[in-house]
Amino acid sequence: MLIYNVEIHTMTAEKPVISRGWIKLNGGIIEAVGEGTPENISGSSVNGEGKAVYPGFIDAHTHIGIIENGIDFEGDDCNEATDPFTPQMRAIDGINPFDRCFEEARSRGITAAASSPGSANACGGEICVIRTAGKRADDMLIRVCGTKFALGENPKHVYNGRDETPITRMAVAALIREGLYKARRYSRDMGSYLSDSENYDPPEYDIKCESLLPLIQRKTKAFFHCHRADDICTALRLAKEFSLDAVIIHGTEGWKIADILADENIPVICGPVICDRCKPEMRGLEIKNAAVLHENGVKLAVCTDHPVIPVQYLPISAQTCIKGGLDRDTAMRALTINAAEILGIDDITGSIEAGKSADLQLYSKSENPLDLMAEPSVVIINGTICK
Repeated sequence: MLIYNVEIHTMTAEKPVISRGWIKLNGGIIEAVGEGTPENISGSSVNGEGKAVYPGFIDAHTHIGIIENGIDFEGDDCNEATDPFTPQMRAIDGINPFDRCFEEARSRGITAAASSPGSANACGGEICVIRTAGKRADDMLIRVCGTKFALGENPKHVYNGRDETPITRMAVAALIREGLYKARRYSRDMGSYLSDSENYDPPEYDIKCESLLPLIQRKTKAFFHCHRADDICTALRLAKEFSLDAVIIHGTEGWKIADILADENIPVICGPVICDRCKPEMRGLEIKNAAVLHENGVKLAVCTDHPVIPVQYLPISAQTCIKGGLDRDTAMRALTINAAEILGIDDITGSIEAGKSADLQLYSKSENPLDLMAEPSVVIINGTICK
């Protein structure tokens, strides 16, 4: 497929905008991007008629597919709240690709989303990044990006009602620390066995430790659900103690410690943005949060936390951040290349350049993709026109 006569917003540093250009697709991959008029325009080529092309949006934190729309317990597979430390849970095992919210995501140009276990547990499980089109979660999978941890109010609230550990912030952190320590020792014992199987036995199989090995080995990231500034600092403490590649999810009070986050080089996935202060630890919610983080040099993405905010409202969540002082270019990057980099999928998607997945959306040139009334005329996911 060849798309020509379009304004291309690449989200690359080298050439952010190509005012009149073309994109050649080969299957699901972008084969080439160029300026001007392509040499060979076949009958199957698409004349973009001057429209603007952007990378598909990426919602960097959701529970899409594992909390189904309009269904109560039967469709809620987000929290295995029978054990406060469950790294062995995999979000992909709970995703229903036929949930109607995938269609709503596509209709608004959202081509990928991180689907995460919830925050009832100190460790909820494995996060996967999926495309928003497909019939089988395995085929939608882009990459497993990391492990979900939760600090603060949520685990306390869930287990306090049962009079079980954890009911304090100390206990939440201690459970995480214990699990990571065991996984680190498990990794060392496994390394000894693999390097010298004659003198060392393999450690007894432990599914929790096994699930944390990619994290301990820095092959995947640690995503910490935190709202309050003190909980964010606890996440930084744990990340430093175990040399984790850490990301803060929500970061509601990040604006209070933006300088610390910048010094530690820790990215933040901001959101939900367009919601009320629905629980005590969200009292510090301010729409200036993303702007203050960016001004201090913190890399950021914006999320809906779907279904807290429906996934199709991701663009206006970013627009709300603009109202709070964030510049438009950074807001667009927060939904594209920044989100991809934070999730560790920027080698696959997030920008329009050769070799990346053909995840695109087209708007009329006069439209701002973040506006409430904006809607892409064409959405392409992995080379297939989905709208």
